[in-house]
Amino acid sequence: MPTVNFSVPEDIKNAFNITFEGQNKSAVIADLMREAVERAQSQQRSQEAYQRILARRQNAPRITEEQFRAAREEGRP
Repeated sequence: MPTVNFSVPEDIKNAFNITFEGQNKSAVIADLMREAVERAQSQQRSQEAYQRILARRQNAPRITEEQFRAAREEGRP
């Protein structure tokens, strides 16, 4: 398994060591890194979806407010 080295502020290092005392710190770090990767990938997918929605809106048919209200009323029971 590869080894990675990171520089972190001393207070974070101390808090980490206290919080995860007695645990496999390498496993904890690996889990945290996995979560960070998943979160970043999810944010990227959300951003891409947002960009696709914006692009589709450029080609969406334009309607007036009056047309919108009429369609809304037609859809009501």
